[in-house]
Amino acid sequence: MNQTTSKDFRILAVALSFGGFGFVVMEGQKTIIEFGRRVADGDKNAQSIAKMKKLLNFYRPDVLVLQDVEAKGSRRYPRIKTLNRQMKGVAEKHKIGVKLISGKQLRSLLLGNPKGTKQEMAEKLAKDFPDELASRLPPKRKTWESEDGRMDIFDAVALAVVFRLKGAKRTI
Repeated sequence: MNQTTSKDFRILAVALSFGGFGFVVMEGQKTIIEFGRRVADGDKNAQSIAKMKKLLNFYRPDVLVLQDVEAKGSRRYPRIKTLNRQMKGVAEKHKIGVKLISGKQLRSLLLGNPKGTKQEMAEKLAKDFPDELASRLPPKRKTWESEDGRMDIFDAVALAVVFRLKGAKRTI
């Protein structure tokens, strides 16, 4: 299922993190084609770009959805902001549309609460996609613990789902 037909709109959502990125490929209203996490070390930006290019070439999405790291209230490292711009540029060179969604939009549209947590979003997505995501839901982290790497996948799914929700609201 590598080619996109005129009736199938394919989304690649990528959620950047310190150690790489999570991704999801969705088609139709709620069909997850593939999801996962790509780890990068060494030159993390170069490795992440190379891994994203492979996803673009294999899945041929119609749109790349990224978090808006420049949005008001976003507290992302400068390296992540640079990587986000680089990924946007690569997608544009491949003639793939790019959509940016802020963290506040994610929480507002997915949870109905702009102050909701990533854990709440992940739990909702695990319920919405039980076959794909329920077994991967990380436990709630303690204050002193680092974020579980699997959370990148849930962040990517949230981006794709909210992109769909925003599209549905425009057509109503």
